[in-house]
Amino acid sequence: MTQPAYVQGTLDSLLTADGSVDPAAVSLADTTFVVLDLETTGGAADGAGITEIGAVKVRAGEQLGEFATLVNPGVPLPPFITVLTGITESMLRPAPPIETVLPTLLEFLRGAVLVAHNAPYDVGFLKAACARHGYPWPQIRVLDTAALARRALTRDEVPNRKLGTLARFFRSEVEPNHRALDDAKATVDVLHGLIERLGSFKVHSLGDAIEFAKAVTPAQRRQRHLADGLPHVPGVYLFRAADDRPLYVGTSKDIATRVRSYFTAAEKRARISEMLTAAVRVEAVECAHSLEAEVRELRMIATHAPPYNRRSKYPERVVWLKLTAEAYPRLSVVRRFADDGATYLGPFSSRRTAELAAAGVYDAVPLRQCNHKLSLKTKTPACALAELGKCPAPCEHEISTQEYDVRAALPFRTATSGDPGPVVDALMSRIDVLSGNQRYEEAATVRSRLVALLRALIRMQKLEALTSMSELVAARRDDKGGWEISVVRHGRLAAAATSPPRAHPRPTLDAARMTAETVLPGPGPVHAASAEETERILAWLEKPDTRLVETAGDWVSPVRGAARFATLLSRAEGASSA
Repeated sequence: MTQPAYVQGTLDSLLTADGSVDPAAVSLADTTFVVLDLETTGGAADGAGITEIGAVKVRAGEQLGEFATLVNPGVPLPPFITVLTGITESMLRPAPPIETVLPTLLEFLRGAVLVAHNAPYDVGFLKAACARHGYPWPQIRVLDTAALARRALTRDEVPNRKLGTLARFFRSEVEPNHRALDDAKATVDVLHGLIERLGSFKVHSLGDAIEFAKAVTPAQRRQRHLADGLPHVPGVYLFRAADDRPLYVGTSKDIATRVRSYFTAAEKRARISEMLTAAVRVEAVECAHSLEAEVRELRMIATHAPPYNRRSKYPERVVWLKLTAEAYPRLSVVRRFADDGATYLGPFSSRRTAELAAAGVYDAVPLRQCNHKLSLKTKTPACALAELGKCPAPCEHEISTQEYDVRAALPFRTATSGDPGPVVDALMSRIDVLSGNQRYEEAATVRSRLVALLRALIRMQKLEALTSMSELVAARRDDKGGWEISVVRHGRLAAAATSPPRAHPRPTLDAARMTAETVLPGPGPVHAASAEETERILAWLEKPDTRLVETAGDWVSPVRGAARFATLLSRAEGASSA
C-alpha cells in the first residue's frame, strides 16, 4: 500500500498581501479559542439581560484560562429563568453590572477566536451591551458549534444539535446544566469532537472551518481545491473548462483571496454556481498594480467572450452621432468613427442614447431631420417640420448653405470640440418655458435629452484630451511604500510596473517606457483602446495621490468646454432619477 506523502507548509502560504499572517490560514491545532456561554433573562438582545458569563480559553486541547461571573442584569428576573438555571434575584443583587464586566471580558477575548453554541444569540447580547455602554466590538472571528454540527453530523448519529445531545454524543466530562461555565466547558468538549470530525472533510484551518459551517453548495465544497496555490497579488484570474475554454474572467487586488470567496456561502449567484461545476482549473495573471489588472480584464473579456461574464453577453457595442459633411449637414447614427471630414459625438453605449442626444440637438438648433441627400441644383418638397417652423427648409433652398452652417451646423461642431454653451442655454430656456406653462412632462423629456447630450459631450472631450497625447507617464504610492507606474499612449495603457519600497522609482520607470507597447495615432477619441479602458485610466489618473511624471505635449481641455457643466449635469440627473 502506498504511504501518504506529508508536506510541511511554508510561511508564505500563511501570508496576506501586506505580508502579515492571515489568521484564517492558521491550523485549528494552533488556534486559540475562547469558548463562551451566556445566561440571560430571555427576550431580545438590547444591551441588558445578561445574568451570567462563563468562558474557557483553550489551544491544542489544553486549557489556558477561565472566566466566570454573575452579572446584575438591571431588570427583574423572570421566575421561569430561576427554575431553569437555579439563579435567583438574591444571587444577582450583589453581582457587578455588565458595564463593569465588559472590559475584563473583552481583554480575555483578545487574540482568540470566539466559540459558542448557537453563537448569534450570545454574540448578539454582547454586541448590544458594548453598543449601549460605549465599548467598540472587537474584530473577532466567530465559530458556531451548532452550525458545525449541522454540517459534520448526520441525523442517524444525533437526532438534533442541542448542546446536551452533542455533549452526550462526544462523551463530554461535563453535563450542560444551564449554568454558564459548565455549559462553556461542555461546549469545549463538543468543539474538540467536531474538530476531529472536520479532518475527514479536509478542513484543517480556521478559515476552512468557518466556511465549512456556512451553507455552501456541494459544487463549491468539491471545487474548493481550485483556489489552492494562487498568489496574493493584484491581477486577473480565469476559470477554465476541461477543453481550456475561459469560462469566467475576473480581477482583484488579491487573486487568492478573491478566488477563495467563490467557494463560500457569500457566493449565491446561480450562473457562478453553474460555472464552478464546469471549471477544472483557475489561471492567474499577475499584474503590476490594480489599474493594469482592470485593463487586462477588459481586454480578455473582449477577446475571449467568456460565457459567464455578463459583459460578454452585453458587450460595449458603441455607436456615434455623426454630422455629415455635405452642403446641408444632418445627424446620423453610425457604428464606426471614420476620418471623413464629418463631425462626431460619442461613443454612445446604445442607439437609443444616441437618438436621445440627437433629439436634444434638434431642440436646440434647426438642423434638418430628414435623410434626403439634397442637391444645390434641384429642390425637394418640404416636410411637415418646415411648415411647423422647426426646420429652415434647406430642401427648398429657403436658406443658403452659409447661413445654414452658421445657424445649425456650427453650434454642434463647436459643442463637440469646444464650448457647448449655446446648445445648453437653448435647451435650458426651452425647459424653463415648458415649466412656466406647466407642461412638466414635456419639460422632463427635454431634460432627459439634455442629460444624454451633456454626458456624451463631457465624456468625449475628456477622452480626446487624453488620447491626443502620444505619451503620459504617471505614478502613485502603493500600500507598501513603492510606486505604481503607468505609461499611457494615446489613451491606451502601454506599460505598467511597480517600483519596490525604499528604492528610487526612476530605473523602474525607464524600464517600463523602454518596453512599453507602441501605439500609433489615429482618428477619433478612442482609436487605440476601448472607451471603457481609457475611462478606467482617467479615473486612476484623477485620484488625488496620482502624480504626473512626464508628458509628451499638454494634457488640456477647452477652457469653456463641456466639463464646466458637470454640476448642471449632476443636478439634471438627480431630477431625472427623482
